[in-house]
Amino acid sequence: MKNILIITWFTLREAMARKVIIFFAGLSIVTLLITFAIIAVTDLNTLLQVQNQTNDPQIFKEIVSSIQLMIVNPLSGLCLLLAIFASSSFVPVMLEKGNIDLLLSKPVSRSQLLWGKYFGGVLVVFLNILFLVAGVWLIISFKFNYWNISFLYSVVIITFTFAVLYSLIVLCGILTKGSMLGMMLSYFIFLILSPLLLVFKEKIYMLIDNNIVKTVIDVIYYIVPKTAELLSKINVDLALGKPVSDFQPVITSFLFLVACMMSSIWLFNNKDF
Repeated sequence: MKNILIITWFTLREAMARKVIIFFAGLSIVTLLITFAIIAVTDLNTLLQVQNQTNDPQIFKEIVSSIQLMIVNPLSGLCLLLAIFASSSFVPVMLEKGNIDLLLSKPVSRSQLLWGKYFGGVLVVFLNILFLVAGVWLIISFKFNYWNISFLYSVVIITFTFAVLYSLIVLCGILTKGSMLGMMLSYFIFLILSPLLLVFKEKIYMLIDNNIVKTVIDVIYYIVPKTAELLSKINVDLALGKPVSDFQPVITSFLFLVACMMSSIWLFNNKDF
């Protein structure tokens, strides 16, 4: 465990040396400044009038939570796109001649080395997402005097979504010793395949009569990580303080993560360097 923590720390330092964290932090600071400027000129009296007219404080809370989500949801998508790009080279750089020889000469197992690189990449994204989400939460909470602790669950869901995609990036990095395949597959799943499968399951699935086509859709749906559902459904429910009605997207996405990382470790242990 100590070796994994050390490698995780060195991966964090690598991200700092490559200005990955600084770039994310700069983007977050600009976003928070814009958020602060917009919220500062927001008329609180209008929301209070809505609450007084309806005599229901829950409406006021839902409006404030919705404002938070309106800001964080699109930003989380952008952050994930940038995180995929920034982290896709961690494993390929590690596998370069000279780097891998030095690392394997140390008293550390290959599985510890890979887990350290994985957790290091996830930690980089977690810190940046935490800074952004917590900043938005503080700005809006001070403005409206409503401290929606549930909104901070967004940090966990967004980081978990990245962790699932990053496991695929790690696997592709081991397979190809490059960053392009993992990056392109992650973008394809995040931007196209997962949202498309969600639309099929919700709106088009019942219109299909062919059982073979339905079976194919089901197989692909349960294999592919549910990034669209994690961000658009589970994240929204938790941020609004609602219970999660379906844990299937979390479970199947986690199983995908485990399968990718176990495959990566097996391949890494059997590669000659």
